[in-house]
Amino acid sequence: MTVEDAILALVAAFVVAALATPLTSRLARAVGAVDRPRDRGLAAGGTPLLGGLAMLAAVLVAGLLFLDFGGILGDRLHGILAGAVVIALVGALDDRFDLHPAVKLLGQVGAASVPVAAGVEVTNITFPFLGAVDFGSAGAPLTVVGLVAVMNVVNLSDGIDGLAAGVCAIAAAAFAIIAFDLQRDHAGVLAAITCGAALGFLVHNFHPASAFMGDCGSNLLGLLLGCVAVEGAVKTQAILALLFPLVVLAVPFLDTTFVVLKRLKYRRPIYAADTNHFHHRFSAIGFSQRRTVLYLYAWTVCLAGFAVALRFVPYSDNGGSFDPGWTAVMAGLGLLVLAASVYLVYTLEILKFRVTLRRRTGRAAADVDAEVARAMETGEFQALRADDGPSGPRTPSA
Repeated sequence: MTVEDAILALVAAFVVAALATPLTSRLARAVGAVDRPRDRGLAAGGTPLLGGLAMLAAVLVAGLLFLDFGGILGDRLHGILAGAVVIALVGALDDRFDLHPAVKLLGQVGAASVPVAAGVEVTNITFPFLGAVDFGSAGAPLTVVGLVAVMNVVNLSDGIDGLAAGVCAIAAAAFAIIAFDLQRDHAGVLAAITCGAALGFLVHNFHPASAFMGDCGSNLLGLLLGCVAVEGAVKTQAILALLFPLVVLAVPFLDTTFVVLKRLKYRRPIYAADTNHFHHRFSAIGFSQRRTVLYLYAWTVCLAGFAVALRFVPYSDNGGSFDPGWTAVMAGLGLLVLAASVYLVYTLEILKFRVTLRRRTGRAAADVDAEVARAMETGEFQALRADDGPSGPRTPSA
């Protein structure tokens, strides 16, 4: 499998997903799998779900055309595609019948177990300065846990038109580049297929969306990205193998971590929907859906670009020696990306609180901004927002 195969596979997946999405939308309306307004979403409701079935069709068609199923790799690829079918069906049932969280989790574990049983398993990881750490018999269950975690990260981030599809397409493209450089060609082609399927669906999902992927699609993309990360980087002997997926998927990982910590803080179930996601905070400070998505795309591109740079910039040789100049360049890039990420999260928190305070008190924007600025200067900002509960913006009483 070559880079040319990956490009053709991406195009094929794009075309199939773009053409199949209107068909799955008709199916969704026929069976009643239609989005209803949720606390965590920004859509008005009434949009057909099951877009994940179109992406599944794209993955299967492109996979059968361009993946090489010979030998041991073939068994693992068969396992990945079989797991994709299982999780897409579980997600489709959830989109239609709103399954209990425990049932959904069981379905995710079952789907993740299929590729792991076929050999998509992390048996050891090479850490800088520590060498290889062997997981032994714990490798399989740890891999299942990791795949389930990625599925839920993507699922929780799917709350605004085009966000999950676009972020996953960017991540898959970065994984494809890294996988080919690590000579994991099968993972590179699978990543390209995932990217093409997500982009093809995005034709119908960018704001204003005419179709939603639903849990069917978000779980499918999560499983595929997780398998690509395992096969394309984590299973290799590369020193930074574990860092690649963490950096590439940093935006949905950070979003999910932030939201889960908020829910734990206010003693709410971690699976309960709320309005603490990054896209909700962008909306709270007045960003449109398109602008919100484009900002999050740009953030993802920066992080994915840094992950690719970690692989291609010659800051270190195979013996572990570091080149001072290139190491300084990478350190500078890393600090810039980190600073941008911290600043964005911090800014969203401050601005979202300002808007909330204005709505709750009915005070003028200038007065609220001045009060927040004083609190930040005197270190009393946390005390000022101590009564900022989990319910979000409240309008002032009459």
